[in-house]
Amino acid sequence: MQLYEEAVGFVGEWSPFQRVSFLLLSASLVPNGLTVFAIVFVGASPPHHCLVPDTNHTRAPGAAAIPTELGVCLCCSEVVDGGQELSSCSRYRLDVVRNLSAQGLVPGRDVNLTDVEQEGCLDGWSYSRDVYQSTIVSEFDLVCSDQWKQPFTSTVFFLGILLGSTISGQMSDRFGRKPVLISTMVAQIISSIIQIFSPTWTVFCIFFFISGFSQSSNYVAAFVLGTEILTGKARLMFSSFGANFGFAFGYMLLPLFAFFLKDWKFLLFATTLPGLVFIPIWWFVPESPRWLLSVGRVDEAEAIVRKIAKFNNVEAPQVIFSTQDSETETLPEKYHNILHLLKTRNIRNTTITVCLVWFSFRIGYYGLSLGTSQLHSDPYLSCFISAVIEIPAYLFIWLIIRYFPRRLTLTCILLTAALSLYLIQLVPQSVSYIAVALQMVGKFALTAGAGLMYIYAVELFPTVIRNTGTGTCSTIARVGSCVAPFALSLNIYYQYLPQITFGTMCVVSAFAAFFLPETFGKALPQTIKEMHKRERVKCPGITQKEHSAPETLIRSGL
Repeated sequence: MQLYEEAVGFVGEWSPFQRVSFLLLSASLVPNGLTVFAIVFVGASPPHHCLVPDTNHTRAPGAAAIPTELGVCLCCSEVVDGGQELSSCSRYRLDVVRNLSAQGLVPGRDVNLTDVEQEGCLDGWSYSRDVYQSTIVSEFDLVCSDQWKQPFTSTVFFLGILLGSTISGQMSDRFGRKPVLISTMVAQIISSIIQIFSPTWTVFCIFFFISGFSQSSNYVAAFVLGTEILTGKARLMFSSFGANFGFAFGYMLLPLFAFFLKDWKFLLFATTLPGLVFIPIWWFVPESPRWLLSVGRVDEAEAIVRKIAKFNNVEAPQVIFSTQDSETETLPEKYHNILHLLKTRNIRNTTITVCLVWFSFRIGYYGLSLGTSQLHSDPYLSCFISAVIEIPAYLFIWLIIRYFPRRLTLTCILLTAALSLYLIQLVPQSVSYIAVALQMVGKFALTAGAGLMYIYAVELFPTVIRNTGTGTCSTIARVGSCVAPFALSLNIYYQYLPQITFGTMCVVSAFAAFFLPETFGKALPQTIKEMHKRERVKCPGITQKEHSAPETLIRSGL
């Protein structure tokens, strides 16, 4: 039985078909970048205070019936004189204020209202429109007692992503890559459009969950399809940069859309439309020949490869695959399950450490990405910079893995992220651009670190349990993205508490990563007994050894 790469080698690695497929599949991930972080603007909380129906009791810039306080959340209250803020969740009792006015007294000028009893916002809230015309927060009043619903909305979306990433692989293995890619792309478009007409917050969340599930599923399907259709260096470039660049480019477009469309319904509709452009990909990108071979459909796989050869203007051999070339997998001699990740002390420590480090990267990455609008700076510019910084991060990790040890690189990335996040709280608000720069350094490090973890995990776990180990750790790490929205809400206690939290997790993870074994320049382990063990610390060399990073990745199947 010949290898797939050898059988299709005559079509070339970077021929016209490969270039078109690379471009289309990378571009198909642009809508994902648009939608994943759209909640930054769709779910933003504009400054607000209690609505006072009687305009005779108002005073500029707020209302006399609204108490002032020293606030801790600049994004949810309106600032008035001397750094004071209008209370966002309470007001003075209107009947008392009306009685004072009836006596000819002006509340707040002739009478001190600080001793007057306060009440909740019984008539609703008044939202500032200085930055956002409307968001789901102002649409469904997700403030005060219902403030928890704002971060939970993001968590619902990431729970959908968690479920989609967990079962999408099984769906693709059962029904094929293309059907899952296109069907989930359509489902994402439909669910997003229905969200626009949601009558309640509950209905919005239901379809937001479906949108997250579909987004994750079509991302995984496109990624797998690209890595299976492409071969050699083209496959490596797609998996390590092409797919990430498509996502990051969509992310960069998001603040541009949000700047011109400040109503959440128009923004959600606009970020959904680009997905329609890529539905015709069905007619331009074929099903994966690898998958067809794995399910025994050899004739269909051969027909697709012949079409590729014709497109590339090369002559195909008379026989490309034989019935013996079917790659239908058989069970290994000994079946390994998730419990084997805890079987020995070495693999148990490795699994727990990888989960911790990967979790820290996930919660930090999504926390900083979702929190760009909370910096004391322009939210659109902050979001754009946050997206742009991902491009050099992907290039950085592509270069660094070729020459530097994994453990040293991982530890330095974690400490860099922690240091930049700790320093943010020391920056005066008058020079907010420095705070933005520090946060972007942290975002750069966390983005690069998250990419490194995929490579490092593949090299740490042995072949017999590699998919299980990497998949389990990745799934646990995705819980971090679900927790990130609530971690951001810690700013109600202290403005920079989220950054301190993320930084502390990075420090703890850096200490834990120090005990991981080194894998740079070493062959991939095949069995649990062959797993790398931590060695004594040595001065790391920077010369490339027997197995380069690209070769390791190709052998691991990424």
